[in-house]
Amino acid sequence: MRWVRSLVPPLVTLLLVLAAWSYATRPGGLPAYLLPNPSAVAVALWSGLSTGELWPHIVFTLSSTLAGYVIGSVLAVVSGVLVAESQLFERFLFPYIVAIQATPKVALAPLILVWFGFGLASKVVLVALICFFPLLVNTISGIRRTDPELIAMARSFSRPGWWVFLHIKLPAAASAIFAGLEIGIVLALIGAVVGEFVAAERGIGYLIGSATVNMNTAVMFAGVLILALFGVLSSLAVRWVHRRIVFWEQPSADLTIGESS
Repeated sequence: MRWVRSLVPPLVTLLLVLAAWSYATRPGGLPAYLLPNPSAVAVALWSGLSTGELWPHIVFTLSSTLAGYVIGSVLAVVSGVLVAESQLFERFLFPYIVAIQATPKVALAPLILVWFGFGLASKVVLVALICFFPLLVNTISGIRRTDPELIAMARSFSRPGWWVFLHIKLPAAASAIFAGLEIGIVLALIGAVVGEFVAAERGIGYLIGSATVNMNTAVMFAGVLILALFGVLSSLAVRWVHRRIVFWEQPSADLTIGESS
């Protein structure tokens, strides 16, 4: 019953949006080149899926998103641990990490394409860069907010540093790390689409760009809906893993640190 109650309000909102959308695009309303009818978008989506035209684009975008997300997340957690645990590492490398993050990724995209080509590799690198920093900051913040009394108690029992990290600091930072992971998976989609907009031969971003040239707004909306579905499902998946692993805490939005790209 709780699941049903949580599902009904979004469905009601969706029905209201679809009704308003249908009314706005009725005959005599907004022209199709500005806003297509929901039925036209549904036909374009079904046609692309049933004929197999959309699947290569979907697979390409998902591959670059997931690969870049995994690489960026692993590097972010490792770097965050090193920065939080080592003042030497923070002094020498953290300013350069911040400098790279402050650079707009759209400006870096052409350079990444020159270095890694127009295929999947350049999209993976761009995705990894975009989702790296939020998780890095959350990891550092989570580790440094560990209760110092717990650390002092462990050291009073002569526990080594690795034991303190694994049993006290890492569990204390787990919720913040998962908050960064949740933001990172959404930013990963942004990175993949930006890379496909700049230069690609496949992908949902490439599909939307091609439809823009032809003024095919139905296909554009279909691509946007696919990306929105990816974002929702991936975010829900991270939240599900969060609840299963960090079972002693409730996920909190206050720990989430994002960025605009």
